[in-house]
Amino acid sequence: MKINERMKYLIFKYLVTAAIVITVSEVARHSSRFAALIAALPLVTTLTLIWLHVEEQPPEKIVEISLYTFWYVLPTLPMFWIFAKGYVAWGFWPALLAAALSSCVLFLILVKALESRGIHLL
Repeated sequence: MKINERMKYLIFKYLVTAAIVITVSEVARHSSRFAALIAALPLVTTLTLIWLHVEEQPPEKIVEISLYTFWYVLPTLPMFWIFAKGYVAWGFWPALLAAALSSCVLFLILVKALESRGIHLL
């Protein structure tokens, strides 16, 4: 791929990815439920897998990213519940911090639990 073609391709990828984020934020102004549904879809991961396939990356690389994404999503799920409850109790920034820290702690617990089963996330 020539540099000019590569640059056009990168700009295209940025625009598509940014369009998803903007769409979710705009939909949220009208429907929280629909925006949450769109946000919950693994769109970024799906786009990443598509981009890698289009770029003719090895299938092993694409499969590896998919599997690691599965494991990385698990400890982040409680973050949304913690944020929602914390926002009501403490406000936005403390809730966001608590949610992020809880994800980190849960991730480290998952890393330790999976190491004993031969799965290495770090």
